[in-house]
Amino acid sequence: MSARSPQEEMSRMIVGSWISQSLYVAAKLKLADQLAGGPRSVKDLARATGSHERSLYRLLRALASIGVFSESDERSGEFRLTPLAETLRSDVPGSQWAMAVMMGEEHFQTWAHLLLSIQTGEIAFDRIYGQPIFDYLSEHPEQAQVFDAAMTSIHGRETETFLDGYDLTGVGTLADIGGGNGTNLAGILKRYPQLKAVLFDLPHVVERAKATLEQAGVLDRCQLISGSFFEKIDVKADAYFMRHIIHDWNDEKAGLILRNLHNTMSSSARLIVVEHVIPTGNEPSFGKFLDLNMMVLPGGLERTEAEFRALYAQSGFELTRVVATQGDLSVVEGKRVETA
Repeated sequence: MSARSPQEEMSRMIVGSWISQSLYVAAKLKLADQLAGGPRSVKDLARATGSHERSLYRLLRALASIGVFSESDERSGEFRLTPLAETLRSDVPGSQWAMAVMMGEEHFQTWAHLLLSIQTGEIAFDRIYGQPIFDYLSEHPEQAQVFDAAMTSIHGRETETFLDGYDLTGVGTLADIGGGNGTNLAGILKRYPQLKAVLFDLPHVVERAKATLEQAGVLDRCQLISGSFFEKIDVKADAYFMRHIIHDWNDEKAGLILRNLHNTMSSSARLIVVEHVIPTGNEPSFGKFLDLNMMVLPGGLERTEAEFRALYAQSGFELTRVVATQGDLSVVEGKRVETA
């Protein structure tokens, strides 16, 4: 097979949203769940999902052409799951169902206004929905549930990678600042059975985390504290952990979070920030596109090592080391320094 020309390669890139939106519709209709019991005809699937039969066939045919679902050789119009399609089931470990739904709804609508953010520096989500994304999620519980599930699908893989690459031996109490639904902390506490922990987040988030930690069997080792990290962080621990928190915010707001941490930390405590560290030059990095997502949704950014070092210094910390993991993330470790 001959290599694609630059024009052909560019054409494939330009229509990439066709695939992501097709996956969104497949997830929204829960087609993978419908096929969990075995092959079914499009007629049955259309009836079960309230869809137009011929249009649904065209969607399934397109997705089958890239390995998502498979049309039966024996019976035209009958489809079955493939390994890729299995990941769109909503009830399997590592499910990508919530990610496909989340990316196809508010995220897709917001990315349609990337030009606005590039030209004006405004946060596209705020302009479209009239409020910041985390305020929006607090008022829309159904979307918040999907968001939590999507984050879980990402964080489950990342927790193991983080723990394989960074040693928490010697930490007695770990504080998860902005701990979300508790999946991060549950994974850490399972790996370190002697560790105690604190989860700090907004009141409505802490309530969601309680159920996760209880289900994981680690709630008895975890203290739940409600509050806003923009106001005061009244938490005592040996190490303070934040994953995918700092990247949500611009330097001013990220600096405020770090200064509030500085005010509560002892000089011996560790700062453990887990984020993408953007490589310089033309090196490929998922984080470089995630950076655009941060631009249009919460208004944050992914940072280079130099940018982290500057942010830490401005907030009363010294960057002590950057530990790369086997995945895309790195641990940006820091320690508190006295400020004048």
